[in-house]
Amino acid sequence: MDHEERTEDLAQLLARLKSTYGVGDSEIARRIGVAPATVNSWVHRKRGTGRGPARDKLAALAAAFPKFSEEAIFTAAGRKAPGPLSPDKEAEVLRYFRELTAEQQEITVAQLKAVTELNR
Repeated sequence: MDHEERTEDLAQLLARLKSTYGVGDSEIARRIGVAPATVNSWVHRKRGTGRGPARDKLAALAAAFPKFSEEAIFTAAGRKAPGPLSPDKEAEVLRYFRELTAEQQEITVAQLKAVTELNR
């Protein structure tokens, strides 16, 4: 279920990343806080019971290896990258959220969870 046309999958992107940075699975794992076996499963396209790498781990890959953009990593994993959130936009969202009743806040959080689930 790809969200965008992709030219390489995550395994291919990781092969390029390893070559570019001269690192192995263990070093990638260390930098993003997962077990080496987890990275190895991505490299060898093994799918467990989950839906692939967690969004926070994909973002961590981009942060740890900045020659590879978040957009490229998420696309290779078959997902949409999160949009940018400026401090001004975050403050605006919080301002509106704080004006909601407790019940409205709960409903809004449930809606946000449902929308973000679509990106998984």
